[in-house]
Amino acid sequence: MALASETDVLGVVELLSAYESSEVTPREVVQQVYYRLGKADTNAWIATRDEAAVLDDAAALADADIEDKPLYGVPFAVKDNIDYAELPTSAGCPAYTFRPESTATVVEKLCAAGALLIGKTNMDQFATGLVGTRSPYGTCENVFNPEYISGGSSSGSAVAVARGHVPFALGTDTAGSGRIPAALNGLVGLKPTRGVLSNDGVVPGCASLSCVSVLARAVDDAALVERVAAGFDPADQYSRRSDGLFEDAPPDTESLTVGVPAAEDLEFFGDSEAERLFSAAVDRLDDLFDAVERVDFAIFEEASDLLYNGPWVAERLTTVGEFIKDHPDDIDLTVRGIIRDGEMYSASDAFEAFHRLERLKKEAAEIFERIDALVVPTLGTIYTIEGEQLNPIEINSQLGYYTNFVNLIDLAAVSVPTGQYDQGPSFSISIIGEAFDDAQLVSIADDVANPEFIA
Repeated sequence: MALASETDVLGVVELLSAYESSEVTPREVVQQVYYRLGKADTNAWIATRDEAAVLDDAAALADADIEDKPLYGVPFAVKDNIDYAELPTSAGCPAYTFRPESTATVVEKLCAAGALLIGKTNMDQFATGLVGTRSPYGTCENVFNPEYISGGSSSGSAVAVARGHVPFALGTDTAGSGRIPAALNGLVGLKPTRGVLSNDGVVPGCASLSCVSVLARAVDDAALVERVAAGFDPADQYSRRSDGLFEDAPPDTESLTVGVPAAEDLEFFGDSEAERLFSAAVDRLDDLFDAVERVDFAIFEEASDLLYNGPWVAERLTTVGEFIKDHPDDIDLTVRGIIRDGEMYSASDAFEAFHRLERLKKEAAEIFERIDALVVPTLGTIYTIEGEQLNPIEINSQLGYYTNFVNLIDLAAVSVPTGQYDQGPSFSISIIGEAFDDAQLVSIADDVANPEFIA
């Protein structure tokens, strides 16, 4: 359901088409962006570039061939744990703020492709949360109903795109931080295979798990951004070679088998409306695909539990642990508690969890031998801001029920809207597949997304 004030906003592919037909110029688009930002009453942004600097970047495109610039003149935003040399990086914590010496690799690649960076967006502090409320820069509200959470931790990126400020934004995703806010605000949330997009210049939640993710209004838009930003980066120790990731055409989706969790494994936390919306989505899967198979979700649930009830919490200490010890009063109370919990795990706990995870990966691989993709609700229910703040830990855990396992098991995922709650937030499903199945997942996502419910 498009937001009434944003219906004239173009997506990435639509904007590129408008440039090709000379309907609009990059200068005019940049001026429109800053006009919208001047009217915006959200907490989506932490810092923006001077309009004059962005207009200079737009003017520099005058001598470029649009065919050589796959993101020619497309404005975008990045979550404020992703470096850009002209702006400070805060990771959602003013006391942590620093001026980076260089720009993150993914941002450099997008700018080299002609994209125009507008600024940095709000986030749950240190990317620790799926809610959008854990920021001293203000709580981000759901774009359809301000009483409800926006989701996080890439909250500002989601709101900036859904409000029509920019056609796409980068987030990061460790436990669902890109997919959850996309799901609640009527957007596509693409979480690539780990290592396909470089983490160089990114303050990670967990360095071994975190991914740069893409939030956009259309599946094709998100896929284009991933194609442009992808590539092996020797500066990132977790970067992986992905040559040809989108070169081979995926098979007709009609011939595919998709899996959905067995009925007894589905969890909606008492939300009958969410249950009904997912049932309707599954009915549509039956019409679109060769077969829909019920699968045992227990191993994915077990893997999810490892993320916050296991030693991967301790990995967060490697990035910001010393800072938190030295600046305890500058940290969100919930964030501080979660990260400091990592101190309780020993080296033997970590190895035990690694061995357990390897067993779960093998069991997951056996499931994916029978199915081409797993389809789940992106989240099982929705929460008001007031309700989340009364019970932040339990609610965050519930939000991650269908998302926490994805990076641990080394899977890729795309979240797409398929419905809408009576209270306003969009309902979305996630299409999940094995590493480097990104193109196939995008193809499936494009078939199952319902444009009626995209912001």
